[in-house]
Amino acid sequence: MVHIDEKWFYMTRIKNNYYLLPDEPDPQRYVQSKRFIGKVMFLAAVARPRPGFDGKLGIWPFVIKEAAKRSSTNRPRGTIVTKLIESINEPVYLDFLINKVLPAIRSKWPEGESRRPIFIQQDNAKPHISTTNAAFVREASKDGFHITLTCQPPNSPDMNVLDLGFFNAIQSLQHTHAPTSIDELLHVVNQSFFDISAESLNKVFLTWQSCMIATLRLNGANTYKLSHMKKQMLANTGSLPVTISLPDDVINQYFV
Repeated sequence: MVHIDEKWFYMTRIKNNYYLLPDEPDPQRYVQSKRFIGKVMFLAAVARPRPGFDGKLGIWPFVIKEAAKRSSTNRPRGTIVTKLIESINEPVYLDFLINKVLPAIRSKWPEGESRRPIFIQQDNAKPHISTTNAAFVREASKDGFHITLTCQPPNSPDMNVLDLGFFNAIQSLQHTHAPTSIDELLHVVNQSFFDISAESLNKVFLTWQSCMIATLRLNGANTYKLSHMKKQMLANTGSLPVTISLPDDVINQYFV
């Protein structure tokens, strides 16, 4: 299972908390307007980590590079600048799937598993393509891979590990830096994505399994409260489970 999703990343927060020494000056960040802080949307793709594979397939910004049409005080005409893709529509999303996500899966997927079915899970946002899109189906079947596009349950953000916790982890690392331009923001977000350990991503996948079990207990509802698994303590003792078994009460609820 490959989880994909989009996320806006901002140059800075409106409010930040800092821990300072008594004689240390307050840090200052300046923006032209708190209502229009620079931001970029990214598409990320992850899978469950396993030996030899950290699960991080990639993160790609929705930007284009083009020459500046006019000179300014900051750069001459013709300088290559980074600009946001103004409309994230179905053709743009399809292009990213075909030219970024699928190649990343083919190049990084563990050897010996390419023949197994691979499911890419997207949410139900309007710009997303149909699961039977002809162009995607044609590209997804190349090189011996069997890749299928599927949608997560509606109104269920916990069913995607990126929304569940991995995006928050990226943001926590990203905001330890202070980018001053779009290009710096792209670099910081990409670096933060790959700096997060595979162990952290694996823990989010275990939480995802707990969410699915809790949803089953409530017959599909998402009003549950998850209990803490103490994953770090289990990892320290070498007893962190690879997967969470379906409890007997859930099995009896559906199959007895």
